[in-house]
Amino acid sequence: MNILIIIPARGGSKGIPRKNIRSLAGKPLLYYSIRNAKKINDGEVDIYVSSEDTEILTLAKKFGAKTIQRAVNIADDKTTLDPVIYNSYLEASEIEQKHYDTVITMQPTSPLLQPKSINDALKLLTDKNYDTVISGIYDTHLTWIKGVKEFTPNYEKRLNRQELPQIYKETGGFVITKSAFMTLDSRFGPNTQIYPLTKKEAVDIDDFEDWNICEYYLNRKRILFVICGNSSVGMGHVYNSLSIANEILNHQVNFLTDKKSSLAYDKIKENNYNVYIQKEENLLQEIKNINPDIVINDILDTSSTYIKGLKEFVDIVINFEDLGEGSEFADLVVNAMYPEGKINIDHFYGSKYFILRDEFLYSKEKIILPEIETILISFGGVDPNNYTERILGLISNYCKKNNITINVITGLGYEHDNELGKKFPDIEIRKNVLNMSDEIYQADLIFTSAGRTTFEIAAIGVPAIVLCQNERETTHFFASEKNGFFNLGLGYEISDERIHKAFTGAMSLNVRKFMHERMLDTDLKNGKKRVIDLIKKTINNLV
Repeated sequence: MNILIIIPARGGSKGIPRKNIRSLAGKPLLYYSIRNAKKINDGEVDIYVSSEDTEILTLAKKFGAKTIQRAVNIADDKTTLDPVIYNSYLEASEIEQKHYDTVITMQPTSPLLQPKSINDALKLLTDKNYDTVISGIYDTHLTWIKGVKEFTPNYEKRLNRQELPQIYKETGGFVITKSAFMTLDSRFGPNTQIYPLTKKEAVDIDDFEDWNICEYYLNRKRILFVICGNSSVGMGHVYNSLSIANEILNHQVNFLTDKKSSLAYDKIKENNYNVYIQKEENLLQEIKNINPDIVINDILDTSSTYIKGLKEFVDIVINFEDLGEGSEFADLVVNAMYPEGKINIDHFYGSKYFILRDEFLYSKEKIILPEIETILISFGGVDPNNYTERILGLISNYCKKNNITINVITGLGYEHDNELGKKFPDIEIRKNVLNMSDEIYQADLIFTSAGRTTFEIAAIGVPAIVLCQNERETTHFFASEKNGFFNLGLGYEISDERIHKAFTGAMSLNVRKFMHERMLDTDLKNGKKRVIDLIKKTINNLV
């Protein structure tokens, strides 16, 4: 089947002057229709641009189309497309010395049109033996007709929309017709079918409002967060990524969790984001199937093989908390929790890049009381060493004698709630509390691990004793005396006596005030803005 594609592109547009060659999302409007045309029928087509304008014809050639110089007498506002397309069809047939079976008209004013839609419509023409297939959009409404002096209803009875006859409005997208029905006055055969487009694809640029809508969609990128969150690594990566995603409004956001991260999957689903869980053995293949423009990894250390593999089909790679070899090949790396031993231009590290959740950004600062009234024990989403039970065993009797309330909050991955409830029946134990900022604010002293919670505690200014869960946590430089924490190091290597000594030391009002002041000296509340600005700058470089 010989297929001719004709793109009519007049130079005299009035609604938007020089519309067809104005820059839309960095490319002339004409570019998009030619790009789409090249993807029709696997590229087995002839593409011609018809115009009276020399500049348009020059650009068309640069984009890979052939050209037809349109006669001036059919290039004005009053001329319909039918004679333009018919004359172009005759001229192209003569130039190529071909008989064309099918002629496709594609207007440059539909830059959001997808090649798949045109290919599907072309298949519909051939498979169902239609004469013509045109693009349209469902537009069933109650309508009125304007007369000389008044409006009259275009219906006999008011009905619900679903009860009305289905009405489709033509779009400027495409007309596909068999050449046998090409005449000077028409491009339509008697057996014509509508191919329905999505609302996005159907946008036809007629004014600046349409232009702005297209610019938005063309600049909109597909962003994929690849994250982990389970009983081994905790859920901090999930909360971090959700905080970032909530700030990305102009791009399409999806999530992918690895095979071991069903906890992360459930939490993201709970926040109504589109999320996938890894099914392919090869994570790179899984990402490729989703087809993002940008990947944001929050999966701890990455390998050079993984990041190099990503860069083969992804435009931008951004990594969080990555000390692996792969970080050298990412476009942006943000390490709020770990120090880096060398200078890298696109690497940003330190507490100033920590992303606080909104509930902490807008929380009040703690007022330090003369006496401790409430203690909070919260060792993150998992607490693999069960420090919760150990600390309760060390301080519960003291707190009971001194009328100190103990609040215990465990995470989604904690597995000892039942045993804890039996051993300490007088203490309320809650799981997966959503308003952690309120719980932290109400506490006068906190026992926690060295993860992201320490930043949240410091933002409110509550004295805290830290027990690291593993070797990696000992490298979290923020939870230090400099920033107001009693960091005891690896908790399973610390004696009960040392923990108790830190606990009794924190009873001192002066000590707690000192810790409080050092915490508030850290500039945490601007961290989210800094990181979002870095991400937007990196994405804008792509756009």
